[in-house]
Amino acid sequence: MKKHNLIYLLLAAFLFTVGCKDDESTTVTPPVTVNEASVLAKYVEANNDYIYSGTSFVLSASTYRTEVVADPTKIYTIDIRSAADYSAKHLKGAVNVTLANLYTHVKGLTLANYKYVVVACYSGQTACYGTSLVRAMLPIAEANKIVALKWGMSSIDSTLAAGTWLVKTANTRASQFVNTDPPTKLAKGELPTLTTGKTTGKEILETRVNELLSAGFTITISEATLYTNLSNYFVVNYWPVAAYKDPGHIEGAYNYEPSLKPFKVDSNLTTLPTNKTVVLYCYTGQTSAYVGAYLKLLGYDVKSLLYGANSMIVDKMKASTNTASSTFVPANEIKGYKDLLE
Repeated sequence: MKKHNLIYLLLAAFLFTVGCKDDESTTVTPPVTVNEASVLAKYVEANNDYIYSGTSFVLSASTYRTEVVADPTKIYTIDIRSAADYSAKHLKGAVNVTLANLYTHVKGLTLANYKYVVVACYSGQTACYGTSLVRAMLPIAEANKIVALKWGMSSIDSTLAAGTWLVKTANTRASQFVNTDPPTKLAKGELPTLTTGKTTGKEILETRVNELLSAGFTITISEATLYTNLSNYFVVNYWPVAAYKDPGHIEGAYNYEPSLKPFKVDSNLTTLPTNKTVVLYCYTGQTSAYVGAYLKLLGYDVKSLLYGANSMIVDKMKASTNTASSTFVPANEIKGYKDLLE
């Protein structure tokens, strides 16, 4: 019996020793982790920097008409309005594509065949948002061909502006805009946290673009909602500082001068908070939709103010030399190009 017990003890000791060696020899490879927002921002800046290196992302109705008359084969028009509104009236030759499928559709085009691929919506804001996301995916030469129709279909004929620009300009906040100096920006912090599970800039970008296009144009906020409680938001005035002072700005808004390229990694991008909703506003809602799309790509909780300052201080804008050219004046901006429609 004692002999058997000794054998059992020796065997147990042997198995324990072998088990320990196996444990010691097993190498556990930690999962690869990356700061996705940082990888994405640096990738975009290094590859096309489309926000600050691209050409104009809007095309006026008058230029559109000129180009179509000159050579209609060089202009490809995409209408992202509802199927019902497209069927009722649209630009000749335009194809109806949902916002969710915009990049997939553009990717299927031979862009070398076209001078412009024009994206049209109701007011220009949704088209600018979609244009931004599509441009993010393309080499800069191709990205520059993707443009939004300025002011949207509202600029083509007054019947198409009835529910948009003809009723959205207002002076509701004229008495609440101020002319104070801009507050000092916050200290630089961290970028938002993205969790796509991808590790390369290209993969993260493609995943984010598809996510945002599929979600739709969901970044808007009205001036009425904003003013319900201004302190809930981090308000960004995306104007030159001269316009920030005249015609003025939303009280407490931070000024981010576009010419200084503030939303680059090495500039003031990380002075935007990641724990508060950022409300970006411009003159018309078109630039804020375009730039806001990029900030949303990076993971910021960002809203674009619908119709911009035109929805709040249109008469002040008309009176200021800094903003008069960005004011929606129906007589100037609605062209009455009925002949372009079918």
